[in-house]
This record gives sequence, C-alpha cells and structure tokens, in this order.
Amino acid sequence: MKDHIKLVANNKKAYHDYFIDDKYEAGIELFGTEVKSVRMGKCSVKEAFVKIENGQVYVYGMHISPYEKGNIFNKDPLRVRKLLLHKAEIMKLNGKVTQKGYTLVPLQVYFKGSLVKVEIGLARGKKLYDKRADLAKKDQRRELEKDFKVKNLY
Repeated sequence: MKDHIKLVANNKKAYHDYFIDDKYEAGIELFGTEVKSVRMGKCSVKEAFVKIENGQVYVYGMHISPYEKGNIFNKDPLRVRKLLLHKAEIMKLNGKVTQKGYTLVPLQVYFKGSLVKVEIGLARGKKLYDKRADLAKKDQRRELEKDFKVKNLY
C-alpha cells in the first residue's frame, strides 16, 4: 500500500500537441504550504514546460494555488520549481533535447505514497495534419464502438 498513486493533475493537451516518446518519473521540490495545496487538488500543468539548465531540471508555468491558511508562508503560484532526477537521467534527457524537435513536457502530477511526483515526457511536436489524423482515428474508433454497442443490444 506504500506505492498508492493518487492523480492530482493531468495534461491532456500534451498528448494532443506532441508525440510522447519516453516517460520519466521525477520528484519535485516543494514547500509545505504547496504540498498542502497539491493535496487539496489545486494544481495545474496545462501551460507548463520543462527546461534543463546547467545540470538541473526545472518546471516552468506549473500553477499551484496558494494555500488558504498559509498566510506569510505561501509562495508565488507560478514560481520555477526544481525537479529531482538522477544525474544519468538528466544527462540522457539533455542529449535527447539537444536533438532537433525534442522537448520535455509535464504529463501529470500525482502522489506516490506521501511524495509528490511529476511524470515528464520526452516529446516531439505534432504537425497540424498529424493532429487531424489522430482526430479522424478517434472518430472512427468511436463510430466502431457505437456500431458494436448497437449490434449487441439486439
């Protein structure tokens, strides 16, 4: 029961805008009031992105609402937060990101036991025609499921 996972925030837009090639689990450096706010589900990663700067990984644009009872201990909701990864993982990611077309995006924020974790994805940007093809596939699958459901009713 130690690795009980509770999803806090999900980035559905990332799957629409990018091809996710690889996923990594990272810890995140937070203050107490931020953890309490995340525990209440007040976290968003929709506009967030991840950057590697001089051997450290940071997440930008991740919004954690201020904790109501936090008063002076509250931090800026959009501050830059450090992600915790092993050095070998950081070097590997840095090598991939320097290649053309790769970027790092946060996919979801969740609790693993009592720890806040962020799943980051190594992603390639989708072109407009890729997005259209995905939507067409989704519609086609939905139609098939609908037809199958209708056939099973009779």
